Amino acid sequence: MLISLIVPCYNEEESLPIFYNAACEITKTLSDKDFEFIFVNDGSKDKTLSVLKSLAETDERVKYISFSRNFGKEAAMYAGLENSHGDYVAILDADMQDPPSLLPEMVRLLDNDEADIVAARRVTREGEPKIRSFFARMFYRLINKMCEVEIADGARDFRLMKRIVVDAIISLGEKQRFSKGIFAWVGFRTKWLEHLNVERVAGETKWSFWKLFKYAIDGIVSFTIAPMRLATYCGFASAFAAFCYMLYYFIRAIILQIYNDVPGYPSLLCFILFIGGLILMALGILGEYIGRIFIEVKRRPIYITAETNNDKK
Repeated sequence: MLISLIVPCYNEEESLPIFYNAACEITKTLSDKDFEFIFVNDGSKDKTLSVLKSLAETDERVKYISFSRNFGKEAAMYAGLENSHGDYVAILDADMQDPPSLLPEMVRLLDNDEADIVAARRVTREGEPKIRSFFARMFYRLINKMCEVEIADGARDFRLMKRIVVDAIISLGEKQRFSKGIFAWVGFRTKWLEHLNVERVAGETKWSFWKLFKYAIDGIVSFTIAPMRLATYCGFASAFAAFCYMLYYFIRAIILQIYNDVPGYPSLLCFILFIGGLILMALGILGEYIGRIFIEVKRRPIYITAETNNDKK
């Protein structure tokens, strides 16, 4: 049986040797399995590609795919899945935040047919900035209230999957990908392995607050139309408020004959700004969806390979 280990890499020249040595130690404990390492170089600007080539020269199990530019981790994971050969396929990061030591237990669970997917989930966020942890938890609460599929809080991309699951994921050829949602959407039996948060062994995180924010927006827009419904609800609410406002002044002026000597410019201005804000919000939400339609209909490839030693077509 062949197990494919997919490792997206972006500027990971310091982490790669550490990860490779740790992964090799784990593979020795699974001597009845064959392994292939599929490293995806996502347009790194350091010596990541040179490190991968050196590993490939000394270990025939090492395959690498090097992108023509940085297409993002989602594209790197898709490329690895698309080019994998294994009966079981795992995705894990090169920075060791996805502990390779969990692999033997993952393999055991799949061998015993206890699940089709064995996924890792962090139970703590120790070591992360508190503000990031707070917004991450809020994001999971929000998206799970909006979406038809449930995404576990603390879920990582680190998971081991059977080939039938990998084929199902590859069949979803959308360009704007949010893998955590895709893993949940395709279904199949999933077993969760919990672990403590692990710090990077080397290098710096590639995820800034702004990137995480855009990633969260992608996740929400990709798996629910709830924001569009929210805009509709806000439109109805503002229209109802305007009607009540008009009715109030009608009763005040016509029935009670109470008039203001000074015109209510401040209240009128606030009302106009409120309505204008709702309109802009609705247009922004529509723009997010229309923008994704625009990207999808172009049918551009998810990634472009500049160099590889992998022979799978």
